[in-house]
Amino acid sequence: MVEWIQTNETLLWWLASASVFTFFGTLVAAPWLVVRIPADYFCEPRRHRLPWADQHPVVRAALLLAKNLLGCVFLLAGTVMLVLPGQGILTILVGVVLLDFPGKYRLERWFIARRPVLRPINWLRRRAGRAPLLVLDRRRDEA
Repeated sequence: MVEWIQTNETLLWWLASASVFTFFGTLVAAPWLVVRIPADYFCEPRRHRLPWADQHPVVRAALLLAKNLLGCVFLLAGTVMLVLPGQGILTILVGVVLLDFPGKYRLERWFIARRPVLRPINWLRRRAGRAPLLVLDRRRDEA
């Protein structure tokens, strides 16, 4: 093992640097993204229309691809942060919000309605001077 570490010292330094960068990057990026979610995003029974829905199909596809790639990065980083230092659950939430898949909006609303998730998010939003996230009453949604 010691021999492997000595032969791959450069790789280990790069991995350690990437880990530190990712840790501090998510400490800034995750809260920044969370406070930019519109307060009523989770109030509608159907998902909001994307801001670039009227763009040229090539532009729309490029933006959708970039958004989904960024979502994958946040999802993977958040999963790793569940066992390493960082804001794992919050980072996973941001990743899921960025990804597109069937049933995503319903999953987002279910996840955000959990008190252990909603309270810290609304605390961050309050500190940033933003209105708290509002969540649609599930019973009203199913009626």
